[in-house]
Amino acid sequence: MIALKPKAPYSGQLMVPGDKSISHRAIILGSLASGTTIIDNFLHAEDCMRTVQAFRDLGIHIEVDDAKVRIESEGFSSFERPTSSIYLGNSGTTARLLLGVLAAFPQQVMLTGDPSLVNRPMDRVINPLRTMGAAFTFDNINGKLPLNVTGNNLSPITYHLPIDSAQLKSSLILAGLLTKGTTKIYENNKTRNHTEKMLEAFGGECHVNGSVISITGEQELAGANIQVPGDFSSAAFWITAAVITPHSEVIIDEVSLNETRIGLIHVLKRMGANIYFEVTSYMGKEPIGKIIAKHSTLHATTLSEEVIPTCIDEIPLLALAATQIDGDGMEFRHINELKFKETDRINATIDALTSLGAKCSVTDDGMYINGKSRLTGGSVNTFDDHRIAMMAAVASSICLEEVILNEVDCINISYPNFFDDMDCLLR
Repeated sequence: MIALKPKAPYSGQLMVPGDKSISHRAIILGSLASGTTIIDNFLHAEDCMRTVQAFRDLGIHIEVDDAKVRIESEGFSSFERPTSSIYLGNSGTTARLLLGVLAAFPQQVMLTGDPSLVNRPMDRVINPLRTMGAAFTFDNINGKLPLNVTGNNLSPITYHLPIDSAQLKSSLILAGLLTKGTTKIYENNKTRNHTEKMLEAFGGECHVNGSVISITGEQELAGANIQVPGDFSSAAFWITAAVITPHSEVIIDEVSLNETRIGLIHVLKRMGANIYFEVTSYMGKEPIGKIIAKHSTLHATTLSEEVIPTCIDEIPLLALAATQIDGDGMEFRHINELKFKETDRINATIDALTSLGAKCSVTDDGMYINGKSRLTGGSVNTFDDHRIAMMAAVASSICLEEVILNEVDCINISYPNFFDDMDCLLR
């Protein structure tokens, strides 16, 4: 438990930790590649370390220190069967992307996780992988961990994504990479494309033509040097904090400005936020740049179905921002995917904001946030969800009284030095 007293404004300049999504993918592709891979600015958070340990369990030599990660691999053919089940903690990204790799590994491997992860759906990944030829059995509930996966010589498929999920898309790209022939994936709306962009750094190819991603298998990947940019999802907390907190101005440097990740900026700007950003360099194909966010007067806007995948992790922050708009309120639709995160993040967001004094409610297809709430503070149940905990911590700066968070260790999943950075901006 931690108690946060109201303190403002946010002011200063910082660099956020390395991108979580890119860190996961760098470990996976580095393990599939032959040779040495060096990863700089790797995110030393619990979820990413689960991916490191998973590939260590598969026989890949991975060294991790404060400065970088070093992978020595002879490629997919050198993978070994683990001596026991692979424990994935709370990392849904590790679980779903790893399934795509193990679908082509010709031995049985058991995957399990913590109580939260074993309740998250895996059938969205399992179903197309089973169509490609992989076999799955389950210890308890079909479609959920713990499960056994037995890989096979896979057959390519043409698959239309039933949901907007970068994890599902990336899992199928990885499986397609290990499959003889060409796998085609059709997206309804564009989702995070870090896997597609990173493949080229390892000497691979992934063709993107509009909404169609094509991956030809049996490519030979070579070790690479990967520089991980700052994580936009971490930067999003300070962007939102600056926008809603009077007299605030925050500058964030060397952060990812990937077009599939910065939906929060575009939505906040439509709400009237004073945010400036520019691309200053590239790391491979990933655009990197600077963001400046200032306190702003906000109003309601609409969120289209197409923009949701580009800000899905930031919906709780947008809901917090919506409590400060001028006018009646703001509706959030097309966000059903939030029900399948570390917790039901729709209900968790409403519960947290209500606990702080906001007027808001769950709707049939999302949530509704009443405008211009004077947040009072209070006790918040984080539901052991890192993004709910950090959102509530940011909210404490505009509350009348202190905010008490019942659990904050979950923040280590994605942003271990969150409170250090918060103190830096509030000092």
